[in-house]
Amino acid sequence: MKFGVNLINFGPGVNQGSLTQWIKESETLGYHLVMTSDHIAITEDVQTRYPAPFYEPISTLGWMAGITKTIEIGTTVLIAPYRHILETAKACATIDQLSSGRLICGFGVGWSHQEYSSLGISFKSRGAITDEYLEALRTLWSQEVASYHGRYVSFENIHTAPSPLRRFPPIWIGGASDAALRRAVKFGDAWHPIRIEMDWFKNSGIPKLNHFAQEAQMPAPRLCPRIKVDVTQSDAPENGRLVGHGSLKQIREDLLELEELGCEYVVLDTYNEDYTSSDHALHGLPLLSILSDSVIDLSSQTVK
Repeated sequence: MKFGVNLINFGPGVNQGSLTQWIKESETLGYHLVMTSDHIAITEDVQTRYPAPFYEPISTLGWMAGITKTIEIGTTVLIAPYRHILETAKACATIDQLSSGRLICGFGVGWSHQEYSSLGISFKSRGAITDEYLEALRTLWSQEVASYHGRYVSFENIHTAPSPLRRFPPIWIGGASDAALRRAVKFGDAWHPIRIEMDWFKNSGIPKLNHFAQEAQMPAPRLCPRIKVDVTQSDAPENGRLVGHGSLKQIREDLLELEELGCEYVVLDTYNEDYTSSDHALHGLPLLSILSDSVIDLSSQTVK
């Protein structure tokens, strides 16, 4: 099981220096992956959760490719309808080439009505648009000259070079709805839910994913959840506890259970949710060292 870090690319105090410190520290400690999130139009509903400045992920990943050497880089997640799929396919292919094949592409449908409205995109159609875009993406990455004709996007005889170095960078699909799970089966290499409860993940989410895979006669996608790490001095109550929340003992047990469930990656959120604080940008960084010292054996990709 590999361990990733969710980069803090938004909020007070975030700048080139803080981004560099997160990325360099993650790579130096031996984490396997750094991912970054996506918003374009910071409307009031987005600002409440993820305040400006918000660093756009695709351009940030291009920069990350140049300042890292071995760590994988990716998105958790790109909101697929926000960009024309020709732009997304070209940008991601270029980043995969320039990073020597280290890109992971996470995709989701998003949640902000206001942001969709600002971008002139139908919120109600976001699932259908995402499905079509992902289908077109596979076409663009599999053919030197690609054509696609759909309801939401059409193109003819597009020369696609450069292709991604790995031809198909891993595609992770976010979301927890039935539609998201079906999307993960049909278009994804992995399912990437966030902030999960263990009981739901083990006894509802994974069985549903496997059911939809069997229904479609396709292999089930790999499991790559993202969890919010919140360390407490004593054990947190188990009722309703999110994976990653509690004492280091509880977090270790969570990670062991995720490992037993066959998770390929676990991406860690370690930031302070007081986004208005001046130390927001670097608040969670020490947790990376604490976890690598006491819970995670990064060299063997397992839990201590």
